[in-house]
Amino acid sequence: MNNENEPLPVSVITGFLGSGKTTLLSRLIRRPGMEKTAVVINEFGEVGLDHELVAASSDENVMVLDSGCICCSIRGELAETMRDLFARRAREEIPAFDRVVIETTGLADPAPVLHTLMADPLVAACFRLDGVVTTVDGMHGGGQLDRHEESLKQAAMADRLLLTKTDIAGEDGVSTLENRLAGINPGAPRYRVVQGEIEPDRLFGAGLYDPATKSADVRNWLREEAFHARDHHHHDHDHHDHDHSHDERFTSFCLRREGACSWNTWVGFLEALITSHGDSLLRLKGILNVTGLEAPVAVHGVQHMFHPPAILEAWPSDDRTSRIVFIGDGLSQAGVEKMLAAWIEADEGASA
Repeated sequence: MNNENEPLPVSVITGFLGSGKTTLLSRLIRRPGMEKTAVVINEFGEVGLDHELVAASSDENVMVLDSGCICCSIRGELAETMRDLFARRAREEIPAFDRVVIETTGLADPAPVLHTLMADPLVAACFRLDGVVTTVDGMHGGGQLDRHEESLKQAAMADRLLLTKTDIAGEDGVSTLENRLAGINPGAPRYRVVQGEIEPDRLFGAGLYDPATKSADVRNWLREEAFHARDHHHHDHDHHDHDHSHDERFTSFCLRREGACSWNTWVGFLEALITSHGDSLLRLKGILNVTGLEAPVAVHGVQHMFHPPAILEAWPSDDRTSRIVFIGDGLSQAGVEKMLAAWIEADEGASA
C-alpha cells in the first residue's frame, strides 16, 4: 500500500511485435493483488487487450477492466495522460490505484517513456520508475535482434527480460537466446514465460527502493555481480555461437572506483558524460562515495535525463566502493574510465 505522499511506481512493458506483451498484461491484471493497477496502453499497439477483459465506463478514455484495474488508452502526449490519470484519482473520479503499468507498441523506443517520467515536473512528483520489462520472442527473438535495432534497444534497456513461447521453441534455441541476452544486458534477470504466466513479484520491485521495507535495495537494483560474472564467463569461454557483431554496439559494464571523490568531481564527470555521450547512454545506475558524506549517493539516468540524486540512509555493506553500471549504444568503457580519471586528476590538482 502506497503512502499518499509517495510517488506511485510505474512499470514499462515493452518488446518487439508479437513477443507477447498483451498476453502478459492480460494475465497480469487477473492476478491477486493487481486490482489497484492503472494500465496505460498506446492506442497504436498491434493488439488491444482481450475484449472480455474490458468494460466501458462513462469516459471513453478510461475503462475499468473486469479485474478491477483501470485501463487508459494514450490520447496524445504521455505526460498529459499521466497527469490526468493522477488528477482523476485524486478527485476520486476513478477507482484508486497504487501502481501504473505502461504498455508500449512493438516498435517503440523505451527511452522517451522514461524521459517523460523524469522530465515532466508534475509527473516526476507523482510517479517513479519501478522498472522496464521487456518480452523477447523465444522462437523469433534471435532474428529480431539481428534485423531490428528497436529489438536490441528494448533488450538493452530492460530491468527484467521475459522469454516467451518457450514451450514451443526448441531448448537449444532458447538457451542460445538466453546467453545472447546475458551478453547484451547482464544486469536484467531472465525468466521463461509460457502464455504470459509469471508471478508479479518477479517483475515489480526493480527500483532502488523496496516498497515493503521503505529502504534502498542497492544490490537488487544495481546487480553489479551479474556484470562481473558475465565478464568472467566471456574471458574463460570461446563463444563460437555468438557471431552477432552488431550486438557489440550495445555495451554494458560496471565502473568501480575505490575511495571517495568530491561532489564537484562526480557532477563534472556526469555532466561531461551527458554532453559528449548523452545519446549513447541508454541507462546509468550507481552509488557514489562522496567526500564528507557517511552514506552513498544514488544516481540514475537515461541518456540526457537524470533523476535528482538521492543520499541513502547507509551503505548496503562494508564495501565503500563507488559503483556505476552503464548500458550504452557504442559507449566505450575505456573512454568512460579515462574521462572519470581526468576529472579526478583535475580536482586533486585544484585542491593541491
